[in-house]
Amino acid sequence: MARQRAGLIVQICALAMGLAFSLAPPARAEGSSPFDAWAVVVVAGDWRGAGGGPTKAFDNARRDIAARLSDRGFDPGRISQFSVKPESALARQATAKAIYETLSAQSALAPGCMVYLTSHGDPQGVLVGDLILPPDILGLMIDRSCGAKPTVVVVSACFSGVFVPALAKPNRMILTAARPDRTSFGCGESDTYPYFDDCFLQVLKDAAHFAILGPGVRACVAAREIQEGVTPPSEPQVWIGAQLRPLLPLMPFAAVTHQLGASGSAP
Repeated sequence: MARQRAGLIVQICALAMGLAFSLAPPARAEGSSPFDAWAVVVVAGDWRGAGGGPTKAFDNARRDIAARLSDRGFDPGRISQFSVKPESALARQATAKAIYETLSAQSALAPGCMVYLTSHGDPQGVLVGDLILPPDILGLMIDRSCGAKPTVVVVSACFSGVFVPALAKPNRMILTAARPDRTSFGCGESDTYPYFDDCFLQVLKDAAHFAILGPGVRACVAAREIQEGVTPPSEPQVWIGAQLRPLLPLMPFAAVTHQLGASGSAP
């Protein structure tokens, strides 16, 4: 694990020097949304369910969260999707290196960044493929790519609260699916989405801005866990830095223009 960690750090540092300004965002007339030029990556980090069999839950969430973000004012051309088993042109192969390369390139001229990871997790980090992505490595990836720009990071995984201390900075909002010492739920073979991702989709549909999104998702997850009778409660974590906190209410989401279809995906 130490060798893998050191290798990732070397790759990230080298890539940061060569890729930070290699790709400018595509030309696009500015719209009314404050997020239409943000760099976004949405990652499904595993294809296996809690019982070890195949599940679509993470990829369903990845696909539909990207669609929902697009509907709320993020430019779909700047939303990059990653999957461990990509089955369409919408998603690229998920590796830490590929995610970092893309985030670095897209964020070069972007005014802000968003990173969304949905996968299994443990107290060491979040699973991407067959490797654990630790909090300090993800923090380094975001530091090198997004710097002091407004940044929102969402980690949907068991024990994902471990990411808060490593990622917390004045310009960031961090939202995780669980406390550092708790599991999250809904990652089974038959689940459509993990509970947290399902709540994120529901709340994002009507939320006015990011500042109220976090508390709304926490309340939704708590209600779902009570309904399903699962314990102990996952207790999603919300952290908003002092520089970003007063800005979020001034950065509203765009009005909803269509509903997601019956399967959750955009029509």
